[in-house]
Amino acid sequence: MVSRPYGHIITGTSLAGALAAVATALTLVATPAAAGAAPAPQTTVQAIEAEVMCPICGTLLELSDSPQARREKVFVARLVAEGESKAEIKDALVAQYGPAVLALPEASGFDLSAYLVPAIAFVLAAALLVIGIARWRRDGDRAPPADAAPPRGEDAERLEADLSRYDL
Repeated sequence: MVSRPYGHIITGTSLAGALAAVATALTLVATPAAAGAAPAPQTTVQAIEAEVMCPICGTLLELSDSPQARREKVFVARLVAEGESKAEIKDALVAQYGPAVLALPEASGFDLSAYLVPAIAFVLAAALLVIGIARWRRDGDRAPPADAAPPRGEDAERLEADLSRYDL
């Protein structure tokens, strides 16, 4: 007879029992994870204040201390306490104060140019810099033209006179 180590654990009818035990364990492990994943992560007042503006001051809400900014901070704190998400709070602020309340413009329509123009300008400046450096290096590597001859006659005398004034 051949001896099998651990053969007595999973044999015949105990295989069904083992599978049932594994299924029960997986169910118990998965249940708390599913229950804990249901609520959406809550945002903070500070996270919202860093992304919206005071409509009166035109500064970030977290930096402003005007009466209007204080009212807006209370409004944000109330919405956070109610469990609203960051997107819902921003939508409520836009409905209350207009689109100027958002620190970053929307990425659509004319506001898209706030993102595209600096990016295009940067790419254009980098391309011009590369072209300029390539020309500068190419011009620096050139030898003087072969037909360039030293000055003769009157030009040579004038050059010698000028150079002799600077001899030390």
